[in-house]
Amino acid sequence: MDFPANNLLDWYDTQKRDLPWRGEKNPYYIWLSEVILQQTRVEQGWDYYVNFVQAFPTVRDLATAPQDKVLRLWQGLGYYSRARNLQSAAQYIEAHCGGIFPNRYTDLLKLKGVGNYTAAAVASIAFGEAVAAVDGNVYRVLSRFFRVSTAIDSTEGKKQFQHLADKVLDKNRAGDFNQAMMELGATVCLPKKPLCTACPLMSACQGYLHKDFLNFPNKTPKKAVKNRYFHVFVLQADDKIAVTLRQNKDIWHGLYTYPLQELDLENFNAPKLNTLETHGFVLQKTETPKPHLLTHQKLHFVFYFFAGEKIADIFDNMIWKEQKNLKNLPFPRPFLPFLGE
Repeated sequence: MDFPANNLLDWYDTQKRDLPWRGEKNPYYIWLSEVILQQTRVEQGWDYYVNFVQAFPTVRDLATAPQDKVLRLWQGLGYYSRARNLQSAAQYIEAHCGGIFPNRYTDLLKLKGVGNYTAAAVASIAFGEAVAAVDGNVYRVLSRFFRVSTAIDSTEGKKQFQHLADKVLDKNRAGDFNQAMMELGATVCLPKKPLCTACPLMSACQGYLHKDFLNFPNKTPKKAVKNRYFHVFVLQADDKIAVTLRQNKDIWHGLYTYPLQELDLENFNAPKLNTLETHGFVLQKTETPKPHLLTHQKLHFVFYFFAGEKIADIFDNMIWKEQKNLKNLPFPRPFLPFLGE
């Protein structure tokens, strides 16, 4: 069936949301917005985008910034590898591209953390290159419109949907078309309660005509969630707090935490407690916040609050920071309530 591209573009011209990056042609800003919005709702990502643009108005500003500052501005968004990749890519542009942002899809793919979707979005919106951008919203629109049951996260599915997206793309308005598809999925073709009567594709949408649109899209079965258990030790000595910098290739890489200890559930006790008490620390209170959910992990915590004299040999990489300066360091989201944030 024919895809009513003109209907979609007419709808987009009149119904698109007013967003801070909407209408932007600076490829750096478009790239920032696309990376921030990966795994993030527009409402949550809005302020982060504005703050990033203010803090790092140019690629060079981002490339030369202290990583702690970059991660601190990213704090609360999760998936911190996105922030580290942003800075790595900015440094690549400065070192290998003369500070000039790449203007072709194939060159954008050379940037760290930039995949097919992000490269296509930047290339089409900033430079008008006729490449189709396929994100979760576009998968949903295409799968319902064409009634494609292939799993969108399978190798076959990714190839099939990219082919469909390339086929329906309006090459004369590639950037607007890609944004229109994403906007439609974000505001009308919703996952659970799509607003079909407001959709410019309704008259030709096979999912709507067959009344089975909620059966699409399909995904492969989810991986089992892994439970992890942490004891977190908040140690205070005078006006200083003990922190550690996460340097292993695990969650929170490059972020600060309080000293912590991971144990399996069967051994989920706190052997460091006796050691701390032996060093003269006094346990003041404990708190057990709600578990924190990551994509395939569920994190459980017990926080212990101690006061005593400064020590340096109980936890690896433990350093003391003035309490008033903690707000300048990047911490993972589960730790923010204990920083007064």
